[in-house]
Amino acid sequence: MQTAPKKVINGWAMYDWSNSVYNLVITSTIFPAYYEVMTGDGNDNTLIDKVKIGSFEFSNTALYNYVLGIAFVIVAILSPILSSIADYRGNKKQFLQFFCTMGSLSCASLYFFDKDHITGGLISVIVACIGFWSSLVFYNSYLPEIAAPEDRDRISAKGFMMGYIGSVLLQLICFVFVLKPELFGITIGKASQISFLLVGIWWIGFGWMSIGRLPNGNGVKGAHSKSLITQGYKELHKVWLEMKTQPTLKRFLVSFFFYNMGVQTVMLAATLYGKSELNIPTTNLILAILIIQIVAIPGAILMAKMASKWGSFNTLMFAVLIWIGGCVMGYYLPRNNIELFYALAIIVGFVMGGIQSVSRSTYSKLMPVTHDTTSYFSFFDVTEKIAIVIGMFSFGTINEITGSQRNSVLALGIFFIIGFILLYRTSKLNKYATV
Repeated sequence: MQTAPKKVINGWAMYDWSNSVYNLVITSTIFPAYYEVMTGDGNDNTLIDKVKIGSFEFSNTALYNYVLGIAFVIVAILSPILSSIADYRGNKKQFLQFFCTMGSLSCASLYFFDKDHITGGLISVIVACIGFWSSLVFYNSYLPEIAAPEDRDRISAKGFMMGYIGSVLLQLICFVFVLKPELFGITIGKASQISFLLVGIWWIGFGWMSIGRLPNGNGVKGAHSKSLITQGYKELHKVWLEMKTQPTLKRFLVSFFFYNMGVQTVMLAATLYGKSELNIPTTNLILAILIIQIVAIPGAILMAKMASKWGSFNTLMFAVLIWIGGCVMGYYLPRNNIELFYALAIIVGFVMGGIQSVSRSTYSKLMPVTHDTTSYFSFFDVTEKIAIVIGMFSFGTINEITGSQRNSVLALGIFFIIGFILLYRTSKLNKYATV
């Protein structure tokens, strides 16, 4: 196959530009810090703040992990059905637009999140998370359709690079409000709420522009008379049977499951870990996350080049080893040590985008030639979501039981070690392990 025209490729990459602001502002920087303030007791020396939801009481950090875990459970249930339907009907573009709209509007609704509306705010967090990750099912499935196998590492990396650039740009705009609220006659809390509104506007605005450049899907099954749900499950079952004949693909998914459990949980829990466990001031915390995003840009480009030279599996194993070292460093990191926290941010940033980009492109290269690209990518996405669910619930549960998030970080290191071992064993079977 031939790679699609530049206009299509740039349009596809632009969706990363649009939705990555959710990952940075909502998942990683301003919202977690804002959440900590809204649910905390105002004492920086308190290691565990409690928050009540109805008659139940939780650690505020554990509650946040549980809420995200619930969102990912829903995504894991929905994505196989939706993706199969999209391949069946050829309407992945419409699904992408729907979840883009749902996620962006939910981000904007966080403008109303405060101490008096904790439950409503957490519902918005769940819906925004569902919108973001469900849209990625359809977005990722475009990659094998618009890029030839030899171009997928490069184009996948371009998407992540655009995402980092776009998210950093909006983050800087939000910084103006958050760090200098007095210039606008508002409080820092209101500045944070305005940031959530800006995320929603940015995501839906650039997201719709991106989607407009993507090709329409073509249904591959002909006319249908049965319900969409029935059709979707049949298509999913068909792909599952096909995957049984793809042993390398199956083994890669298992290894991806374990190391991605660590990657995504670190990304989702890092800010609250830095704030509550390490007592890093909010300004320094946000700056560290910004450093991660900036370092991730050359990191994603470099790892794409490494994959072309060393092979995809060797590159992934190298990245996982760095992640293991990062977990060990995070476990021993002393409280109030801003300099070492910045150093850890640089390490994480270097491999964060690269490991996601190369994982996505490796999976697309391992896929058989098929029209059911969305259904195949649903397995990739479901694997990712189940890994996140287990990772977040493990992180929160270990925190609740032991009273320390450090033990949760150490557990993530074990997930990375398992993932590395499985990657190594799988690499022995596959041509993408070496050049």
